[in-house]
Amino acid sequence: MSETKNKKFPIYAVLVTVVFKLLFLLTNYIQEDAFITWRVAQNLMDYGVIGFNGPVKISASTTHLYVFVSYLFNVIFGKEHFIVPLLIFNSVLFTVGSLLLSHLLLKNHRHKAIFIFLIGILPPAIKVSILGMEYGILFFLEMALLYYGFFKGKKWALILFPVMILFTRIDTVIFLGIVFLVDLVWTRKIRWLYVAGGIAGIAVTLAFNWLYFGEIVNNTIVAKKLAYSKHFTFEQNLDYFRLNFGNFWGMLKLPGDFNPVTVAILIFELLCFVYLIRHRNKRNVFLWMIFIFGWVKQLVFLSQKSLFDWYYWVPQILLFVPVLIFILEQKEKRNLWLSLLIMVYIVPMLAFQTIHSIATGNGEWNYRRTIGLFLNKYEKDKNQWIFLEPAGYVPYFSGLKTIDEVGLVDKEVQEEIKKDKPNFWINTVKNRKPKYLLSYDDLFKSKNAEYLMAHYRLIREFRVKDHLKSDNKILEKIYILKPSGTDYNLYERIDR
Repeated sequence: MSETKNKKFPIYAVLVTVVFKLLFLLTNYIQEDAFITWRVAQNLMDYGVIGFNGPVKISASTTHLYVFVSYLFNVIFGKEHFIVPLLIFNSVLFTVGSLLLSHLLLKNHRHKAIFIFLIGILPPAIKVSILGMEYGILFFLEMALLYYGFFKGKKWALILFPVMILFTRIDTVIFLGIVFLVDLVWTRKIRWLYVAGGIAGIAVTLAFNWLYFGEIVNNTIVAKKLAYSKHFTFEQNLDYFRLNFGNFWGMLKLPGDFNPVTVAILIFELLCFVYLIRHRNKRNVFLWMIFIFGWVKQLVFLSQKSLFDWYYWVPQILLFVPVLIFILEQKEKRNLWLSLLIMVYIVPMLAFQTIHSIATGNGEWNYRRTIGLFLNKYEKDKNQWIFLEPAGYVPYFSGLKTIDEVGLVDKEVQEEIKKDKPNFWINTVKNRKPKYLLSYDDLFKSKNAEYLMAHYRLIREFRVKDHLKSDNKILEKIYILKPSGTDYNLYERIDR
């Protein structure tokens, strides 16, 4: 086959990978927090304000760039039809990002094609592409920076991409910083345009926060730090890290304190990385960049007790890259190595993610969404308030104004937490008098039962067990095998 046709293999791989992953749209597995960003985007449409509840400005979403992208998709496709096009867009961008990464690390076009497909069907890659979060865009921007800025030496890329990356998420300063340090050690030169791009990115993001919201750091960061902060001793911090690293460092979560699958893969990733960098190669600088970033990002976020899955998706992908390169470049028994990888790891991981997506999609879309749809019909006055946690599906599909228990979408909760953290919930109820309360607990058996029974009535119970049935027996078995969701009780205020 001609070299020209070989060059098309990576492009074909991109198309095949995107189409393959679109099958996961059928699972309806969309991350709760995506609906926060999408509601912010729709709030911008309806009120001309980046907020969550009408004309009140608040950075309720962690990502500014993705809010504007979501806004454009809402404008183009409408509120009822923008989700699928946006998810396809995210999937395409992630897969193009993996194409750029393959250009950085591989020369053989067949190897690039296999690399793109296998990376694309790893569990975190599927979640990056399909779950509606900003990481598909972010992965593309980060790989575009490495490819155009550092591989191709395009000066414009060193300015543009850092600004876009930081405007997507401010914590990407970790990625940009690691890239700068590795490049500095490797070339023994400072790329001043890149430094300027980083400074410009920080300045643009912080200036936008200050000028628009009147704050330096995104409200979401402040709210989470305030709500989830705990004082740990050094020993407690070590125990916390030990108990959680296995389930966030690797691609497979297992019950218990020790995850042997993660440890085995982690060791293999390290061995493959060491083997690859032993050989002098221009690509090694990029291997150092992505591998050190993967380690640092994981260590920083786990040490800060940030246990949200999405923080770890991109590092999980990048840490696995040396494994694929090592196997693809084996000169002897390559097919055996590749077959073992696919059968022993890739296929089981894909099966695990498929079951997880089907079960979680049922718990989120078929269950939690129904609470929002019920409220949408039950309460016609969309100026009424609901107090709940989390602030994704139910506020989005109900259309009600929302107070969330963390304070992501309502700053007054943060003030209550500062004043009296143990009693902030009941104080918020008494002071704000929201019409609806949605709780995991039976509030009439809580320590505040007397007040709540005097002012609220239970109007409906929502139970996970009621959503574990399906006409399709295979789906029903999956639902029962891995029930997803939380039982809720919905209360309505009886005096105003």
